Amino acid sequence: MVVSLTLVIIIIGLALIFDFLNGFHDSANAISTIVVTKALTPLQAVLLAGFANFIGYFIFGFAVAATVGKGIVDSSYVTLSIILAALIGAIIWNLITWGLGLPTSSSHALIGGLIGSSIAAFGLKSLVFAGIAKVVLFILLAPLIGMFGAMIFTVIVLHLSKNSNPFKAQKFFKKLQLISATFYSIGHGTNDAQKTMGIITLTLFTAGLISTFKVTSTIALASHLAIALGTTFGGWRIVKTMGTKITKIRGMEGFCAESSSAFVLFGATHAGIPVSTTHVITGSIMGVGSIENSRKVKWIVARKIIYAWILTIPITALCSALTYFLISLFIV
Repeated sequence: MVVSLTLVIIIIGLALIFDFLNGFHDSANAISTIVVTKALTPLQAVLLAGFANFIGYFIFGFAVAATVGKGIVDSSYVTLSIILAALIGAIIWNLITWGLGLPTSSSHALIGGLIGSSIAAFGLKSLVFAGIAKVVLFILLAPLIGMFGAMIFTVIVLHLSKNSNPFKAQKFFKKLQLISATFYSIGHGTNDAQKTMGIITLTLFTAGLISTFKVTSTIALASHLAIALGTTFGGWRIVKTMGTKITKIRGMEGFCAESSSAFVLFGATHAGIPVSTTHVITGSIMGVGSIENSRKVKWIVARKIIYAWILTIPITALCSALTYFLISLFIV
C-alpha cells in the first residue's frame, strides 16, 4: 500500500507536469496571432491566455475528462504502471516536438501513450475502440472544421468591411482580437485541462482511493492552474511557426482564425470530445490564408505539421509501450 501510494503521488505529479507542458507547448496556439499582429506584447499575450485558460473551470463540465479516463482504455484493465508509462511517453513527445518547433497535439500524445502502454500490458482487448475511433475521426475533422469555419468568418468579415479604411479596419480588428484570443484560450484551457483531470481521476480510481470515477473540484482546480501556468511561461519556439511560417497574419486574419477555433473548441468540449487545440487553430490559420490567396499559405510547412500530427499517436504509443516494459521490471 505504501508503494502504491508513493506511485500514485508520482503519477499525479507527472500528470500536472504534463499539464504544465501542455500549456507551455500550446501557448503558441493562443498567442501567436495576437503577438504577430502586435495587438499585445508577448508578455501581455501570455498573461491574457493564462488567465483565460483558468476561466473554463467555471463554465464547462467534465465530459472530456470522462472520455479520456474511461473512453480510451477499459478501466478494468488499467494499472498504475500503464498510466505512468503513458504519461512518460507523452511528455517525451512534447519535449521533442517543442525542441523542433512543431505545433503537435499534447492531447493525442497522451491518448497515444494510453493506447501503447495498454497494448503492451494486455493487448488489443484492453482498448475501447469506439472511443479511439472518435478521437481519430476528429484528428481529420477538427482542422477541417477550423479551416472551413475560418473561411466562412473571413468571407463575412471581408464583405462587411469592404468599404472601410484599411488602416482603421486593422486597428479595429486588433482590438477585436482581445476578445477572440480570450475566447480561444478559454476553449483551449477547458478542453486540454480536462485530459489531465481524467488521468488523475483514473489514477485515484485505479488505486482504490475513490470508489467511482468522479472529477472533484480539487482535481479540476489543480489541472486548470497547471495548464494556466504553462501557458503563462509560454513555448516561444512554436510562436514563429504558427504566426509567420504558415501564412501572413494581420489583425483581421487573427480575429477570424481565433473566433472560428473558439467555436469549435466550445462545441467539442460540450460534446465531450478531446480534440487537439493545435489542429483546430492551425486549420483555421490555413483557412484564412486560403480565402485571401491560397498562394499565401506555405503548404510545405503545413505538410510538415500534418506529418507530425499523423505520427503523434503511433510514436507516443510505441514510446509508452517501451516505457511500460522497462518500468514493469521494477513495478509489479
